[in-house]
Amino acid sequence: MKKIIGIVALALFITASMPTTVTAGATKGQKLFKKKFRKKCGFSGVRFARNHTQDEWEEIYDEGKFQAEAKKICPRLKLNKIKPSWWKHVYDFSVKYASDGVVPKC
Repeated sequence: MKKIIGIVALALFITASMPTTVTAGATKGQKLFKKKFRKKCGFSGVRFARNHTQDEWEEIYDEGKFQAEAKKICPRLKLNKIKPSWWKHVYDFSVKYASDGVVPKC
């Protein structure tokens, strides 16, 4: 019985911690967009993210075309100035605030 309770508790803990990880990535992505993208793009991160739905962003990212899509949306963006580790966070942000995603609080 203790073993079953332990397994259930572990499963609940893992499930509860997953959304926090995605939210943390999206929050960091939003900060990165503000700091590194916004001046070059000339518009907010939410406007950037709303260019696609969540499924479209996922497909673009999975195909390895996320950076090219960011350059297409923000032609003045210098891709060599963006660290490779930042792209995942900007992607998480884009998925969260996609056109069919979370509506930002103003």
